[in-house]
Amino acid sequence: MNAETVVAVETNPYAATTVDLQQSADDQFVLAERGTRLGAVLLDGVFGLIAGIPMIAVAIAAPALLQGGISPGAGLLAGIVIGGLLLLAFVIYNFVLVHRNGQTLGKKVLGIKIIRQDGSRCGLRRYVFIRYLPVALLSMIPFVGVIISLLDPLLIFRQSRHCLHDDIAGTIVIRA
Repeated sequence: MNAETVVAVETNPYAATTVDLQQSADDQFVLAERGTRLGAVLLDGVFGLIAGIPMIAVAIAAPALLQGGISPGAGLLAGIVIGGLLLLAFVIYNFVLVHRNGQTLGKKVLGIKIIRQDGSRCGLRRYVFIRYLPVALLSMIPFVGVIISLLDPLLIFRQSRHCLHDDIAGTIVIRA
C-alpha cells in the first residue's frame, strides 16, 4: 500500500453507540486508602467524645457544686444542657462540612472526601438519608443488625474499596 491508498471502514449509521456506561468516578479519582478511612472514623469518634467532655466534667464536679449551695438538679441540668449544646454544635459543624465539601471533621483532617460515583458532590440529604440512615436502621434489627454492622465495614476489603453504605448511596471516598 502506498501513502495514497485509503482504507474505507464501513460504519453503520443506524448502529447503537458504543459508550462505556460502567465508567465511574473510580477511574478518574484516587480512592482513599482503607487505613485512612478507618483513621477518619476514629478521629470523628474522638472529636465527638471531646465535644461531650463538659457533660462528664459537670457530672464529676457535681459534688463540689452541691457544697457550694447549688441544687443537685440544677448542676446536673446545666452540665447536660452545656454538653448537649456542644454536641449539637459538633454535629451541625460536621453537617456543614459534609454539605460543602463531602467531609466530616475526621475526613478533613486526613484529606479525604465523599463524592458520588459519577464524580458529583454528595449532598447532605444523600449523606444522611441514603448513606448513613439505612445501615443504622438495619443495624438495629435484632440478630441481623449484628451481621450488618460487621458486614458494612468489612466490605471495604473488596477490590472496589466500597463499604455497604457506599454501595447503597452510590458514593466513593477519594483523596481530597
